[in-house]
Amino acid sequence: MTFMLDAKPQAADLVKDSNDKNFAKDVIEASRTVPVIVDFWAPWCGPCKTLGPAIEKVVKQANGKVKLVKINVDENQQYAAQLRVQSIPAVFAFVNGQPVDGFMGALPEGEIKKFIDKLGSQGGLAEEIEAAMTAANGAFAEKDYQAAAGIFVQIIQADREHAGALAGLARCQIEMGDLENAKATLALVPPAKAKDPAVLSANAALELALNPVDTSGAAALEARLGKNPDDHQARFDLAVLRNGAGDRQQALDHLLYIVKKERGWNEEAARKQLVKLFEAWGPKDEMTLQGRRKLSSLLFS
Repeated sequence: MTFMLDAKPQAADLVKDSNDKNFAKDVIEASRTVPVIVDFWAPWCGPCKTLGPAIEKVVKQANGKVKLVKINVDENQQYAAQLRVQSIPAVFAFVNGQPVDGFMGALPEGEIKKFIDKLGSQGGLAEEIEAAMTAANGAFAEKDYQAAAGIFVQIIQADREHAGALAGLARCQIEMGDLENAKATLALVPPAKAKDPAVLSANAALELALNPVDTSGAAALEARLGKNPDDHQARFDLAVLRNGAGDRQQALDHLLYIVKKERGWNEEAARKQLVKLFEAWGPKDEMTLQGRRKLSSLLFS
């Protein structure tokens, strides 16, 4: 399975000066592939001198998710008039050839970043990345980890801060036994996206992989439960062993049994372990969905 994303734009292509003559090409046509921000400015405008460098910085940091076109209104008034620009700086965002958003005046860098993050989720590149994520997750579900990893790498090349792709690549590396690279991949996740469900899941899976379970004691634990089904410590330990051996259904059943019998046992250790496993299995995994339904039924019955 292969999936080709467009080549990542060079930094020089992300910000450019344009004019009325090239507006259709640089803005309208270009925005059919990637969102384009138009900054109407003038050399004499004080706020323009503040906004210009700030918006250029954030656009370059967005790594190709958007482009910036700068228009000097002293020399180019046609499109400024059509867009009814009455004061500058005036910023308009174009997607698929149409203006979809904008703002007037200089904004703080944090607000500019929010504006660009929202805009970057639109347009052809965003749609292509979404399709690539679907293909990569499909390959992962089929256990074709090499193919999935290849697609995740392509997505990261287009958007180096894509939490889902970074987490997906790490999960592939974990499944292929490359734990050191999985750890390095997860270290690339921006702090602001550390709580993304996919990232939490990958981190939990890595933790479990880095701490492999010795399953040799399973028979002894089974024997203890045979004598006393309410030996919660034995059942808890067996659940951990079963999950480590890949038997997630038994791990789930044992932990749910403890919650049903004595929710508060060992400071709710069974419930907390279930949450940890759900994170490791992933928020959309069928076992996670099943487990969450059963746990909710027990907690709120």
